[in-house]
Amino acid sequence: MSLNVLHFEHQGRAQWGVVRNGVVTPVAGTFATTAAFLQSNPIEALSRLDGPGIAEKDVAWLSPVTRNQQFVCQGANYRQHMIESGMDPDVKTFNMIFTKAASCIVPADSALLRPREVRFLDYEIELGLVLKRDIAARQSVTDANLHEYVAGAVIVNDYSARDVQIPQMQFYKGKSFRTFGPVGPYLCLLEKGDFARLRELQLKLTVNGAVRQQDSVANLVYGPAETLSELSGVQDLHVGDLLSTGTPAGCALSVPSPGKQRLAALLPEAVKWKAFLKVQAGRSQYLKAGDLVESRIATPDGAIDLGVQRNRVIDAA
Repeated sequence: MSLNVLHFEHQGRAQWGVVRNGVVTPVAGTFATTAAFLQSNPIEALSRLDGPGIAEKDVAWLSPVTRNQQFVCQGANYRQHMIESGMDPDVKTFNMIFTKAASCIVPADSALLRPREVRFLDYEIELGLVLKRDIAARQSVTDANLHEYVAGAVIVNDYSARDVQIPQMQFYKGKSFRTFGPVGPYLCLLEKGDFARLRELQLKLTVNGAVRQQDSVANLVYGPAETLSELSGVQDLHVGDLLSTGTPAGCALSVPSPGKQRLAALLPEAVKWKAFLKVQAGRSQYLKAGDLVESRIATPDGAIDLGVQRNRVIDAA
């Protein structure tokens, strides 16, 4: 059975605890990083945790993924999102991988700061997976052994400055501004039997109460096992690192069709990007100061429930 863990601050002290029915049972000990917590607290022991609790409303959320961990992301990993991003799903045969700066990681209820130079601020709800073990060589990760590599799941919002990411061709810069990576609220630890239900998880994002994104993890193009196998042949990964698995359709970004992109490629750079920015300026879906973004991921029966993120957009000073 899955188990929700909260990284929180109470009475000036950062702690970890197990959340049940709105009450947090603190875990004994001090763990400065996600890796340190996971290495010392297997789910089997946490499931038996008992003792005095603290009302969750009386604590301050911290991110369950600490900033020392790697933040690795997949792009265009749902078929409909590929299409709205101007890609042909039947032609794209590679897994798009990029990273975000760990300094953009913030708690799930943090304000989203829109930098002064950013006009087109977009949202991207994603399922995040937190690693259970170090990976220092190529591995064959399968659905059958995924539980050996992944400790649990979190909600991630991959906020993106489209006017930086697209015209400048800067995924890292456009997605790494401070506050652009809220994580949590919970790290949902998973037992072996829970992994078969990952495909049942439903993602839903609203802006001011209106649904913008909604899809199922079953519609991922490149699944977690396949992706971890590929990444293991490229780089080292560590306990507590975060893999964010991509976002469904429904983003504010509007990208021309493949045919129009081929025509645009013939234009001078300045003309092409001026036209792109003009199209984006007509998109009312981009986030503005005061907007409230809420993100939820859970199975329909609530047996696995990653909680709710709430981010209010604020213009940076």
